[in-house]
Amino acid sequence: MRALPEPVSRLIDELSRLPGIGPKTASRLAFYLLRSPKEQSLALSEAIQQLKERIVLCPVCFNITDESPCGICRDEGRDRTQICVVEEPLDVLAIERTGEYRGLYHVLHGAISPMDGIGPSELRVRELMERLQGGEVTEVLVATNPNLEGEATAMYLARQIAPLGIRVTRLARGLPVGGDLEYADAVTLTQALEGRREMR
Repeated sequence: MRALPEPVSRLIDELSRLPGIGPKTASRLAFYLLRSPKEQSLALSEAIQQLKERIVLCPVCFNITDESPCGICRDEGRDRTQICVVEEPLDVLAIERTGEYRGLYHVLHGAISPMDGIGPSELRVRELMERLQGGEVTEVLVATNPNLEGEATAMYLARQIAPLGIRVTRLARGLPVGGDLEYADAVTLTQALEGRREMR
């Protein structure tokens, strides 16, 4: 005899496939949806369906969008001489939240990781290089993650872009605001020392 009806166990199985959702959390979510009003569950189902049907990649920057090209690429007020290269669409969101960057973006959809079999050909590097051929871009800001894969990707991009005569910059790294020196690791402290600037 089964402990759970098949639709409930199937929902738990599907929810537990999501990142960060283990079997216990999946069970709690499934039973929450079971107890919630039918309209709430149907709204969630419809949102997921629309996500899969309407969201596409921008043909210019490869960010996610529901229009082509995306709103950032269409915005004439953006600085078209700058392209910020990020690993994932969520990185665009993080940078946009600051309100400090007014250039364009290019989403690689990953980082170089030989251990995982991901090389430059699995990323949107070729498309980035094609965008840089027009001569309008004067700076590429590499905003990949400050980890081994992100650093490898940044170094690879810098080598590819250098012959084009385009300035390549990297996000500053170092100590987080509110952090204590005694808890910082050696790599973070080294980067903070290298990236020091004059006080004004």
